[in-house]
Parts: sequence; structure tokens; C-alpha cells
Amino acid sequence: MFATRVIVSLFDFLLMVVMSAFVIALTYRVFVKANPDFDMGAEIKKGNVASGILVATILLSASYILMAGTDSSVQMFRMHMLAPSAENESLLKIFALIVAHLTVSMALAVVSISVTLRMFGRLVREMQCGQELQKGNVAVGILLSGVVLVSSLYVQKGVSALSKALTPQPSIGRIRIAK
Repeated sequence: MFATRVIVSLFDFLLMVVMSAFVIALTYRVFVKANPDFDMGAEIKKGNVASGILVATILLSASYILMAGTDSSVQMFRMHMLAPSAENESLLKIFALIVAHLTVSMALAVVSISVTLRMFGRLVREMQCGQELQKGNVAVGILLSGVVLVSSLYVQKGVSALSKALTPQPSIGRIRIAK
């Protein structure tokens, strides 16, 4: 039992290491390339602090959301390893479910952050956030970062609930109350 707990903990650790690298690389590429107003990557290279603050907050927010999906994945693996039963799914199916959970979580992070930024941009159209951000307006960068952060905190709860609902649950068995 001790060895199984260590294996599960190592899986958790390795998953977190892989996910951190994955989240950073994918989120950065998606959001830098998805910005229609200007090239955020080029702005960061030029020293645009406002763009840097926003991209850093997007990375942090996406990781919050993805961690919500990762938690149920780890619990699924832990349940499979520590409570074996005849009804348990195969390990291959568990890994497929974990990949599906993480893919859905990442998609929800990208979509929710993108939609939030676009909606906020439309609400304060007169501010022209994209242009101000490109000019290096740090106040706009901080404001947009706050919007992304608040949104991700709410979305994280929804992703966690969805991920838990999609996690296979073990059968407890049948309890006979009366004959």
C-alpha cells in the first residue's frame, strides 16, 4: 500500500511538472498569436511592460483554470490505484480520461479568457484598450490583468465542478435494507 501511495504521489508530481511546462508554452503561443490588435510577443521584446503584465496574468489565470481540471484527474488515478475493484476502468482508459479532462480544461481556459477580454473591450470601447496596451499604457495592462484574474477565479470553480461531474465514480455496492 505504501508503494502504491508513493506511485500515485509521483504521478501527481510528474503531471504537475508536465502541465506547468505545457500551460506556459501553449498559453503563451495561443494568446500572443490570437491578439488581432498587435503582436504581443514583439511588444514584450521591445520592453512593453503593459503587455508583459497582461501576458503574465493570462499565464497565471490559465494555470488556475487548468489546475481545477487536473485535480479531478489526479483523484481519478488515485482512486484507480488505491481502491482497486472488478469494476475499475483499465489504466489506458484512465489515462485517456485524464487527457480528455486536461484538454477540456485548457480549451475552457483559452475560450473564457479570450471571451472575457473581448467583452470587456466592447464594454469600454472608448478606452481602446488594444491601442493603449500597444502604446505601453501600464494602467490599461493592470486593468486588463485584473479582469482576466477575476474571470479565471470564477471559471476555475465551474471547470472544477464540470471535471468532477465527468469523473467516473466507483460503485459502492448494494445495501439490502429489508427482505
